Amino acid sequence: MKMQYLSALDASFLHMETPEMPMHVGGMNLFELPRGFDGDFYEVVKRHVQQRLHLAPIFTRKLALMPFELANPVWIEDDALDLDYHVRKIVLPKPGSLAQLQAYVGRLHSSLLDRSRPLWEFYIFEGLENGQAAFYSKIHHAALDGQGAAALAQVLLDISPVPRDVPPPLLKRKQAYQPSVSELLSAAAQDAWRQSVQIAKTLPQGVKAAGALLKHAWEARGQEHAKTGVGFAPRTPLNVSVTNQRLFATASLPFNEVRAIAKAFEVSVNDVVLATCSGALRAWLARHAALPSRSLLTAMPVSLRQEGNTDLNNQVSMMRMHLASNIADPVKRLQRIHAHAKTLKKTLGSVKSVLPTNLPSIGLPWLMTGLTSFYARSRLADRMSPLANLVISNVPGPQMDLYLAGAKMLSNFPVSIVAHGMGLNITVQSYAGKLDIGMIACRRAMPDLADFAEMMTEAHAELLAAAKAVVASDVGEKPASEGKARRRAAAKAVKPAGAEKAAKPVKPAKSAKAKQTEAVADASAPAKPKRTPRARKALQTPQDGHTEEPGRTAD
Repeated sequence: MKMQYLSALDASFLHMETPEMPMHVGGMNLFELPRGFDGDFYEVVKRHVQQRLHLAPIFTRKLALMPFELANPVWIEDDALDLDYHVRKIVLPKPGSLAQLQAYVGRLHSSLLDRSRPLWEFYIFEGLENGQAAFYSKIHHAALDGQGAAALAQVLLDISPVPRDVPPPLLKRKQAYQPSVSELLSAAAQDAWRQSVQIAKTLPQGVKAAGALLKHAWEARGQEHAKTGVGFAPRTPLNVSVTNQRLFATASLPFNEVRAIAKAFEVSVNDVVLATCSGALRAWLARHAALPSRSLLTAMPVSLRQEGNTDLNNQVSMMRMHLASNIADPVKRLQRIHAHAKTLKKTLGSVKSVLPTNLPSIGLPWLMTGLTSFYARSRLADRMSPLANLVISNVPGPQMDLYLAGAKMLSNFPVSIVAHGMGLNITVQSYAGKLDIGMIACRRAMPDLADFAEMMTEAHAELLAAAKAVVASDVGEKPASEGKARRRAAAKAVKPAGAEKAAKPVKPAKSAKAKQTEAVADASAPAKPKRTPRARKALQTPQDGHTEEPGRTAD
């Protein structure tokens, strides 16, 4: 590799980065060591990574900046990679709890990567009280997006405890390559011309798509379920200028329960994920007496990748999504999210093919760096209404067990980015029968992130109880009176977190039960969809899975 261009989207993560707003992503994984293992897991992993460095260019490429930063930088080969710098070992102090591990990951995620080196770091944690090992990865977002991270995982991980054989690397050139000033300037000019030509070719299609989008927005005016998020989001304690201090927390949900909720209400798994997040946000804001009357808006990454594309770069855009957080009933909230998601999907389908991920980059570093610096220094995020309240991302992952250097991976918690004006990021990754949820927040915006993680599991339990009540009613397993009593009992058992604090004055228990019963009845009244045997089985015989110790596997 002589040099490789960064797209405008890739480079934007470099230009927007500040000490308070690092632009790297990563993950925290828990591993079960092989039975009888008595070696040094750090050394084993480092040797494993070294043997696979040549399989992914992200490991050995670094940035070469343009003269005076006139245009986006390029990737070049780093011929002097220091593996001891990039792969490090940390031993947790006793007792080695999951809370200590999460706190350490939050601190590591707060610091910037060294731009003079390849933009990645791995950390192996030992000393956990349960005898497991942990692995934390930290990779700059300029190098890959969520789907790119999944492709990178295929390089490092195996599907069996015995690592697969990999082909040896090709012979490296003897002399290090450093592009000259003239080569860099020539590359910038050629890239600018190429992107200008590409924009000119796609302009007619883009104008047509924009016209269709405006027409759709005009036809959908006045329909609340069809609004596409035009306008600002309500202000909340999350929407402030962030510091460089991060908190990290995790939660795990059994995937079969999430899928069963989706089948019960005939919505998508992603709708259930958003509804779970919305319920937890509603409970957290109510606890802090800050629940707005308007719905929260989330920024949601949308993949622009063609099927089968595994390039390690960014091919993603952002869409805004209503969370229906102003609706108290969890079932009606889920249905409203589903309706809006259908509208958003149609909108995205009409513009997805023409959304740009690249632009001519002459002058772009100056422009984006200047705007980012002005926005941060002026603290506009503390005064302006936000475009979105937070970021929620749902990345599909493998459902089989994976292994790193012979150790079985038990969990796959993503660690993402918070930005000025959006002090919380929730990223969900499916893995081996679970939805692993990684939550990263600015310490000042959300100091009680661990409590919010518990609210996520409570919001899931609330939806699951409602789904079981609907299915029991549909299949007629119980007499009407007994079914009604069962739904009331389920509603009482999963009353939303913070409900007593949010209500002024506190409503009697009987009224709360009656309200939950009415909500479930309303949700099932319009239509009684047929339930597949798999859906009935999943809901009638649920597994104990949502645990308050997020690092453990579901039973």
